[in-house]
Amino acid sequence: MKRRSFIKNSSQAGVALSILGLAACKNDASKNENADEKAAEMVASTAAFFKLSLAQWSIHRMIQEQGLDPFAFAEKANSWGFSGLEYVSQLYNDYLGKFDNQAEGIQKMVSELNMRSKDHGMENVIMMVDLPGDSGALSHPDAAIRNKAIENHHIWADATAGLGCHSMRVNLFGSREPEAWKEYSVESLNKLCEYADQQGINIIVENHGWLSSDAALLAEVIESVDQPNAGTLPDFGNFCTRRDGEGNWGGECIEEYDMYKGVKELMPLAKGVSAKSYEFDTSGRETTIDFERMLKIVKDSGYSGYIGVEFEGSGVSEEQGILATKDLLLSLAEKLS
Repeated sequence: MKRRSFIKNSSQAGVALSILGLAACKNDASKNENADEKAAEMVASTAAFFKLSLAQWSIHRMIQEQGLDPFAFAEKANSWGFSGLEYVSQLYNDYLGKFDNQAEGIQKMVSELNMRSKDHGMENVIMMVDLPGDSGALSHPDAAIRNKAIENHHIWADATAGLGCHSMRVNLFGSREPEAWKEYSVESLNKLCEYADQQGINIIVENHGWLSSDAALLAEVIESVDQPNAGTLPDFGNFCTRRDGEGNWGGECIEEYDMYKGVKELMPLAKGVSAKSYEFDTSGRETTIDFERMLKIVKDSGYSGYIGVEFEGSGVSEEQGILATKDLLLSLAEKLS
């Protein structure tokens, strides 16, 4: 990971250097011991073709409703048997709101997250960036708004590189006219990928509502971006292409893309995979998604990187849902081996 680019391009270079220095000075003995134990546990459990990461959104209720410190993410993920971390930017909004200077707040956040992940022997994998409204509208019809949204993502690309993550996940909200959306998305992603390439990171797009959930159209966008660091983050869920309410997430889904077709179309461009889960029966099977079918699509594509667990159900606790998803993935990996 080209962390030197993070230092060079940050407006607070001295602070950035301190972040990386602090992260490097933690107790490596503790980190290696934890990592060795985790590796042995994973090998003993199954010969999986993938590694397991945890999407921080899986514990958003713990953080937003129950008061869990978002900086406890690494500790929690480690205790549940994961080896990789997928951060969610919006879960740090309360923390960042304490700073008058956003850059300073993000740099302190990066420093603290690096220390926590190293303490628990975890690998930082993805930063999922969700900027509100027009501030993150990379596919907006207004060019000035698009360019400002690109600029707003730069500091998060710096943070992604500072954490050592391989990718930053962005959203493509804005126009809802397919051809215009495709044009604006390609334009914005090309510019953002150029900046991210200096940081040594990828820019990846998840099927995450509206036209981004039209997998064939999203694949066209990524293929049209003339940058090798552009890719997809196929999500087992999130294939709603149209809702009957306000905004990006309001109302019920009234039009949905075929999830299995969608994942198959996105996998050739994948730089990560998100195993979305909602509900489980008494035998541990996910009741809304055929996980075996999904995992076979992932395996048949030749993918062998991290698969991130992202539980979004409400029938059980977040911890129970996370562990059920993890156990299901590992049992199916053994079955498919």
